[in-house]
Amino acid sequence: MVPASKALLHGFCFFFATIVFLNTDVASAETRLLRFPDVHGRRVVFTYAGDLWTASDVGGSARRLTAHAGLELFAKFSPDGKWIAFTGQYDGDEQVYVVPAGGGVPRQLTYYPARGPLPDRWGYDNQVYGWSPDGQSILFRSLRYGWSIGHNRLYTVSTKGGLPEPLPMPKAGAGDLSPDGKQIAYSPLFRDFRTWKRYQGGWAQDLFIFDLKTHQQRQVTDHLRSDRDPMWMGDRIYFSSDRTDTLNLFYYDLKTKKTVQVTKSKKFDVRWPSRGGGTRIVYELQGRLHLHDTRTNKIRAIKITVPTDALAMRPKHISVADRVSGFGLSPQGKRVVVAARGDIFSLPSEKGPTRNLTHSSGAHDKSPSWSPNGKQIAFLSDMTGEEEVYLIDAKGDHAPQALTSDGTAMRYSPTWSPDGSRIAFSDKNGKLFVVTVRDKKIVQVADDRGGRLRDFTWSPRGGYLAFSMESPNGFRAIHIWSKLDSKSRKITSDRFHEFEPTWDPDGDYLYYFSDRQFAPQLGSMEWNFVQDRETGIFALALRKDVADPFPRESDEAVETDDDVESAAAKDGKEEDAPKGKPKKDDKAPLKIDFGNLAARVARVPIPDDNYFGLTAIKGHLIYVRGGASYYGRESDVKPELKIFSLKTRKATTLAENAGGYALSEDGKKVLLRQRDAFSLVDATPTGKSSAKSVPTDGLVADVDPQQERQQIFDEIWRRFRDFFYVDNMHGYDWEALRQRYRPLLKHAAHRSDMSYVINEMIAELNVGHAYNSGGDFEIPDRASVALPGAHFELDRNSGHYRIAKIFAGHNEEPTYRAPLTAIGVNVDEGEYVLAIDGQPLDGSENPYRLLRNKSGRPVTFSVNKEPSDEGARNVTFEPITSEHDLVYLDWVLRNRRKVAKASGGRLGYMHLPNMGAEGIREFNKWFYSQTHKEGMVIDVRSNGGGNVSAMIIDRLRRTLLASRYSRNNDYTRTYPSTLMHGHLVCLLDETSASDGDIFPAMFRQAGLGPLIGKRSWGGVTGITNRGTLIDGGTIYVPEFGFASKRGEWILEGIGVEPDIVVENDPRLLIRGRDTQLDRGIREALKRIKEEPRKLPGKPAAPVKTPRADSR
Repeated sequence: MVPASKALLHGFCFFFATIVFLNTDVASAETRLLRFPDVHGRRVVFTYAGDLWTASDVGGSARRLTAHAGLELFAKFSPDGKWIAFTGQYDGDEQVYVVPAGGGVPRQLTYYPARGPLPDRWGYDNQVYGWSPDGQSILFRSLRYGWSIGHNRLYTVSTKGGLPEPLPMPKAGAGDLSPDGKQIAYSPLFRDFRTWKRYQGGWAQDLFIFDLKTHQQRQVTDHLRSDRDPMWMGDRIYFSSDRTDTLNLFYYDLKTKKTVQVTKSKKFDVRWPSRGGGTRIVYELQGRLHLHDTRTNKIRAIKITVPTDALAMRPKHISVADRVSGFGLSPQGKRVVVAARGDIFSLPSEKGPTRNLTHSSGAHDKSPSWSPNGKQIAFLSDMTGEEEVYLIDAKGDHAPQALTSDGTAMRYSPTWSPDGSRIAFSDKNGKLFVVTVRDKKIVQVADDRGGRLRDFTWSPRGGYLAFSMESPNGFRAIHIWSKLDSKSRKITSDRFHEFEPTWDPDGDYLYYFSDRQFAPQLGSMEWNFVQDRETGIFALALRKDVADPFPRESDEAVETDDDVESAAAKDGKEEDAPKGKPKKDDKAPLKIDFGNLAARVARVPIPDDNYFGLTAIKGHLIYVRGGASYYGRESDVKPELKIFSLKTRKATTLAENAGGYALSEDGKKVLLRQRDAFSLVDATPTGKSSAKSVPTDGLVADVDPQQERQQIFDEIWRRFRDFFYVDNMHGYDWEALRQRYRPLLKHAAHRSDMSYVINEMIAELNVGHAYNSGGDFEIPDRASVALPGAHFELDRNSGHYRIAKIFAGHNEEPTYRAPLTAIGVNVDEGEYVLAIDGQPLDGSENPYRLLRNKSGRPVTFSVNKEPSDEGARNVTFEPITSEHDLVYLDWVLRNRRKVAKASGGRLGYMHLPNMGAEGIREFNKWFYSQTHKEGMVIDVRSNGGGNVSAMIIDRLRRTLLASRYSRNNDYTRTYPSTLMHGHLVCLLDETSASDGDIFPAMFRQAGLGPLIGKRSWGGVTGITNRGTLIDGGTIYVPEFGFASKRGEWILEGIGVEPDIVVENDPRLLIRGRDTQLDRGIREALKRIKEEPRKLPGKPAAPVKTPRADSR
């Protein structure tokens, strides 16, 4: 027998040896997904798991440089290797920092608020690119003074702090200074994070060399595809390009003017190459770092192990109350079921335990539905890799059981039949199915060719399903499927848009919404209309013997005891049969007389409005009344949950700000959602007073990030498979691409790493609008900065800041409020700002640091016309948090002045920043007030897209058909009204995108005028948000292709070629010359001269008296 002490020692030694073995094994494992690298001497620096790490250039174990909840990115060694500059999110937004290369406390250098948070495809603001050759300043790209995502600019900031200084180029993406610091190799365009491989539209980058003193520029590359990541090394400019289908490393020889390929990767891109202080370039390839020696032309991989604690990948126990995606009630409303962050929970409506029924980090469980007997819950889950219908007992005592096993597409809304024997569900193809719970037999019920069938509902005794389907004209019509003969019948016409059917619990009527109110709202800026408040509620009598549900009311009517109000208020008591009427047999099959059914229709006596969410219960209808849809502002009507009494014919409000609701099976309780809060109310006209909050503090889940990320990756893959606009996936083997990128997921130690892998996969489809964004990044809250609507500049002679520019704004518009031009704020351009809220300000300080965390309250500047405290005065103003709108308005107003001056007031000017809310606003603001002009320059440069281009084209293409005159009005009025009779020209450029592509294309198609500028982006395949991911991320799938009237795909991947190509020379832009705008003005004036278009004058007054010779 071994002594106890020796046994203990033996056990300890075995345990220690095991730990050593495990640690050695982990330490020897190579870490992948090392990103944004740089090299200097024998050290490399890179980002992994959102932090900065350094390692030897021969590999081995890495050493952590930063540790913070936010991301630290784009690290660059100083020329002497002693410092590292980087972009960090220490205060939630991206700023420039510097840290000793050996480690230490990062020092913040920039403070102006970064743009964002930005979606993945737009990259990061304040991206560091390198250092000045003397090591005194850091080069970075910023959106700080640009109004659109395409208006990036390069800046340098001193390592000592102070305000950054812009480089002369008006627009710039990536750049690298020449060895003497006098020139820069750069791209005027930035799209380095776009998820679009092999792109060759107008936004494809080329590289240029720009002289910082003379402002002369010469082009270095001119390939149809993207040339990016310039690195100036001696007589060569290295760069990456996808001209070989994948991004590879190339160089341009400044002496021979030849371009040479360096790397030859076939499958994976050479990403984020960066030059060191010597002759080497480091880059990422398939998640590994590689070094290229420019002298020997040799390339070697660096095998690095990162001993990270992988905090972001640790399992965690977190609240998921803000991640609820679906909800329902138990049959009597005693408990609530919700889907939250991919798990199904049962929680009490008032008191009791909260249960996580599924505990599934590796699956997206959703759409829960409680069985009528309260014993089971149906839900959807992708635990097998495809979405199937599952059943789980209501207490979660047993594992879920699959009810289906044939999933090949996204599915929706499992819905129990009243007897609990069947479940209906639909899929993304518009197919409706019924599965029998007992034997799992599935029957297809309907096929909506429009691809969207969601509003199906069972009849009271489960013999029928009612639903709406799209007709060829785009309207929806009501259909009913019968279990008896397995046939579907269309029961309403397609003359109207009819949807959301719901059954009368007694089986006498089918209620539904129908858009039949044809008294539209009239516009105030033009004689035109828009449909609003057009939805009514209607009832179909299901049998010929059913009485009119709303007969004419009369005091002479015979009173009965049929008091449905009292019955609805009874707590679970059986309703007595009304006198004179036999009690209905609840088990008798429901009968429907389909003959002439559509004619047996009655309107529910409530005003037409904007309704959704219709449900019928005993004696009442429940629905939501919403407000009209506006572009750019909220409706003045908040969604209200209403209950309508079929007896009193009155509607009352159950709740305001309704974000959705669910009913108990017995129809007596309503579960109401208001943002992330839930409450339970009685389903009666007085139910509002019964509201009780449903506790959600028990909604906590154990989350395994590694399992979640595998699930998210596969779900995004499926969404693209299911919804991509053509089923051939552009010819790519989509499954093979999944297998190419999925192995990298095991190396993802942060959400940003997973997003990168996903984005690389979807980018392979070579299409615009393939987006994945958001998710659980755990970024700190962004610091809020109070902004004055003005720019500062440093007076180097005095060492004090003065106001270089005050934006005028349009203070009558909240969007364009300019704080320093408000009434009572008296400050002028050129005045010095000596203190901010009493804190002294001089050239050693950054004014934006003193403005941090001051938004939302008045700020006081101490100002003076001289750089002296003597005679200084205080001015107090209400700051803003973003100056981008003011920068935009300033640019527009400058262009308007140029056009007015150059044309002598004959031409108008209008810029549309996008084809969304802002674009509609600017169109209404500027178009109607200039229709009297002889012509107009319509500018869609940097138009960010949207979906309203057809509305604008419709107004622009109106032609004069006639005129109107009146005796007391000297102006000609046109027919149609408010049309533009003058000549039009359209400006576009490389960043005219999406619907901003379509607009100029259709402008030309409609014959409205010439297109002037540069070829546009070329991304016109429309997208849909295809569901929130379990960690809050979103998926946008290119779903709607764009074709010509001849049935040919157009624009996608190419863009719109202008009729007149005009390149904006940066030298002239620096001097204030916009050659594209100048050419637009000349072309419009030329057309006016060649074909004057003036409205006809008033005709001579007609004489209608009889002629003398005819008397």
